[in-house]
Amino acid sequence: MNNLEANRWRQFLFSQTSVAFWAGGLAGAVSRTVVSPFERVKILLQVQSSTQAYNQGIFGAVKQIYVEEGVPGLLRGNGLNCVRIFPYSAVQFVVYEFCKRQWFELRSSPPEQKQLYGWQRLMSGALCGFCSVLATYPLDLVRTRLSIQTANLSRLKKMQGTEAVKEKPPGVWQLLVRTYTQEGGVAGLYRGFWPTSIGVVPYVALNFTVYEQLREFIPSSIDPAWASLYKLSIGAVSGGVAQTMTYPFDLLRRRFQVLAMSQNALGYRYTGVFDALRTIGRTEGFKGYYKGLTANLFKVVPSTAVSWIVYETVKDMMSHH
Repeated sequence: MNNLEANRWRQFLFSQTSVAFWAGGLAGAVSRTVVSPFERVKILLQVQSSTQAYNQGIFGAVKQIYVEEGVPGLLRGNGLNCVRIFPYSAVQFVVYEFCKRQWFELRSSPPEQKQLYGWQRLMSGALCGFCSVLATYPLDLVRTRLSIQTANLSRLKKMQGTEAVKEKPPGVWQLLVRTYTQEGGVAGLYRGFWPTSIGVVPYVALNFTVYEQLREFIPSSIDPAWASLYKLSIGAVSGGVAQTMTYPFDLLRRRFQVLAMSQNALGYRYTGVFDALRTIGRTEGFKGYYKGLTANLFKVVPSTAVSWIVYETVKDMMSHH
């Protein structure tokens, strides 16, 4: 490889798009691994209906999973989650940076001298949320099913039968193929896409908007160590606010993803998003909309904080290469 080709590869690797892609992907993978046990507990709490198999609180559920399934149980689905979250997170940051620099022509140098308006941040965040879901949704669906298929949801076990439960559960590829062949092809792989989008789009929009708004208050002369701590804190705040405001749709997302699993062994019968909202309110009460929220906040708050700080750190390192 001559010097000209080497320079071209270096320019491509450290271009704004590439920096956003790699920094965003690594941020997502690291942050989700840190909180993997809480992610699995959240999903289990969301999908259990009248059967309260996990009713000892968040840490009690984590302990129960550890006792029943060991350390692999705490990380079940995380490998696939990292495979999914890398492009999911990378797409978000790439699209957001694209919106900032192309749609809204934020090209000042340094960019901190000019900021987007609130509505521009919301629009950019909404678009990157939708694009990330579209790009990675089948993996998200399979990860949800991986998370619950070995769990101690007694109603699911009862309806599947004892012999089925003892069988080795299918892996990622088997679940993808089974979903595609038995649930309507591509439509099966995207089951629950709209409830997911309804939840993810405003969540990502609020997350980006709140974080960047609070980031403006960081003094330019602050010590780098304190700046990192501040970014960690506002990342936690942005994730917590965004998730709390959009949580009922995240719950719908999980339930629609498992509707057709094992002949609907969990007992849900929803004809659409609005029917699901009415049914949950009628059968589970207002608390039903926020089932698993506490576990989710244990996951989202540190996860979002770690994601933002890793993104900022990797981006700075690559930008100054």
